[in-house]
Amino acid sequence: MPHSVGLITTIAAGLGLALIMGLFAARLRMPPLVGYLVAGIIVGPYTPGFDADMELAGQLAEIGVMLLMFGVGLHLSLEDLLSVRRIALPGAVVQIAVASLLGMGVATMWNWDLGAGLVFGLALSTASTVVLLRALEDRGLIETINGRIAVGWLVVEDLAMVLALVLLPPLAGVLGGNDVSAPGASASLWGTLAITLGKVAAFIAIMLIVGRRLLPRLLYRVARTGSRELFTLFVVASAIGVAYGSAALFDVSFALGAFFAGMMMRESEFAHRAAEESLPLRDAFAVLFFVSVGMLFDPHVLFDEPAKVLAVVAIIMIGKTLAAIALVLLFRYPLNTALTVGASLAQIGEFAFILAGLGLALGLLPVEAQTLILAGALISIALNAAVFAAIEPAQAWIRARSSLARRLERRDDPLAELPMSIDQSRLTGQVVLVGYGRVGRRIATGLIEKGVHFVVAEENREMVERLRAQDIPAVSGNATEPAVLIQAHIVRASLLIIAVPDTLGARKMVEIARKLNPDIQVVLRTHSEEEAEMLEKDHIGKVFMGEHELALGMTRYALALLNRAEH
Repeated sequence: MPHSVGLITTIAAGLGLALIMGLFAARLRMPPLVGYLVAGIIVGPYTPGFDADMELAGQLAEIGVMLLMFGVGLHLSLEDLLSVRRIALPGAVVQIAVASLLGMGVATMWNWDLGAGLVFGLALSTASTVVLLRALEDRGLIETINGRIAVGWLVVEDLAMVLALVLLPPLAGVLGGNDVSAPGASASLWGTLAITLGKVAAFIAIMLIVGRRLLPRLLYRVARTGSRELFTLFVVASAIGVAYGSAALFDVSFALGAFFAGMMMRESEFAHRAAEESLPLRDAFAVLFFVSVGMLFDPHVLFDEPAKVLAVVAIIMIGKTLAAIALVLLFRYPLNTALTVGASLAQIGEFAFILAGLGLALGLLPVEAQTLILAGALISIALNAAVFAAIEPAQAWIRARSSLARRLERRDDPLAELPMSIDQSRLTGQVVLVGYGRVGRRIATGLIEKGVHFVVAEENREMVERLRAQDIPAVSGNATEPAVLIQAHIVRASLLIIAVPDTLGARKMVEIARKLNPDIQVVLRTHSEEEAEMLEKDHIGKVFMGEHELALGMTRYALALLNRAEH
């Protein structure tokens, strides 16, 4: 060949083999993701045969992380993120501390020093961006309260890892590694911390003040050209450019920079189209991420150190998962939310690899630790789909057998019950509105304008507090639980409106509502024609679909214009 083709070879081999192994995994009724990981092992340096370029694969995987986080930002507003700050911030910090302590504990048992234990524990504490978001997207959970909490938790973890990466070099000498600090290390350490926090604050301020205004306006101008190519180019260039600029100028992660770029672009009326245009690239590069993880894995560690591998996997999938579940329950969120957040975090990924590499370079971490971290990452990623699949049966089993779990869910919770001071006339013939997101909020506004009484059932506790402050009756909890609908006085309600896009959950809600109130009318929403047909066939209620209602509204408006023109 007349020139270097390393990049083309890596992409061709990675995507081609990922396709083959993904199809094979699907035939075995396993997630395609497992096939992608196996493809990476096959083209990696630890198995015989062809070896792909690991450095190039890693960079391509990083692009996948950027595009995926950018897409999530397009679906989540800053308000969505701030609405879960009370649980995401303390929850992520405590969970990182618990996982780090568990890692340090096993490191001490293996006679590693303090520095090795600290880096090892931190590496096991942070979840993979790609895995978490793919799991939530596949299940349609990104825009639910469970998804918002998990994403908020992830953002806090990212910020914590940025601080860890900056502070490890000046602390390396104190922790038993290579002393890279200059004289006056204490002052230097505090200076480094102040500079890092200042950069992060400056990045967030610039994105909120400048990016929030600039990116939507630029997108509008590009859309006015009518060129699809320029539109797609602007979306991809914004995602990757802002991510790179954020990392280069403010030392934040690529993922965090891309996420904020997506959130800022969400302010544009073209945000939905931007998400659609970037989807094929996001999926392709996300596949390369899993291939790159497989390439890092040395299968020999499973035979050389099986007990240590099991200990690492146990910390990742059991230790920090149980910590996350307990924390969410202590914040009085439903068991389903706790299990979903716990399952989302039951794996590790890109930051673990970066921390391990830095720890190795600073002389803090033994080579064995890096190998164990990689093994734990691959195994936990491969099993993450199974963890999510276990949520429903685990939820039923726990509720049936644990009175403690039931008490934790609704223990002395003032938000789980409507205040006694509410006038009973507002709780007779009222509407029960499930969900107070973008759709639910608009429905509530219409009901208020017409003087119709309603009660909101919402999982977001902070939202329930705000509604009650506005004298709107609201109850906190998952409406698939009978107790929540009972507290919303479903027995005396005339109408149930389900404003959340959860088809399976909607069926449970309607089933409970009709057991308690056989005459109640039901209105619900869905995203697809197939789901709408199934729900109407089963007489669940009146089903509304976004695209269908949009078409009807445009048609009515067009006909009204034509009628006026004729007269």
